Amino acid sequence: MFLNGSDDGYLDALPGIRRKTLSYGDATLMSEFRLRAGYPLPVHDHPQEQTGYLVSGRLRLTIGDETHEVAPGDSWSIPGGVPHGAEVLEDAVAVEVFSPVREDYLPERSWWASS
Repeated sequence: MFLNGSDDGYLDALPGIRRKTLSYGDATLMSEFRLRAGYPLPVHDHPQEQTGYLVSGRLRLTIGDETHEVAPGDSWSIPGGVPHGAEVLEDAVAVEVFSPVREDYLPERSWWASS
């Protein structure tokens, strides 16, 4: 599967946080998140393992009991079921991969088919 990049297909996940599923297969799903400074990502957990990479901006990311300030080029891994959240210190773009696939992140066919 090949997909061309575009500004279409972003969804409001939370106030100040937009997400777009970039591509997915049988075992993994990759999403891009656009996060606005000052809007928190509340602490949450899910069964999927999550691996991320910060493209731009700055976050204060908490995974379990550990908090770390991440900058462009930094990456992280979150085991399934571990609580995590973030403070968005600067407008940011992050790319994250989930395994297994997050069914709730599968794109709607309407925009997917037109990409």
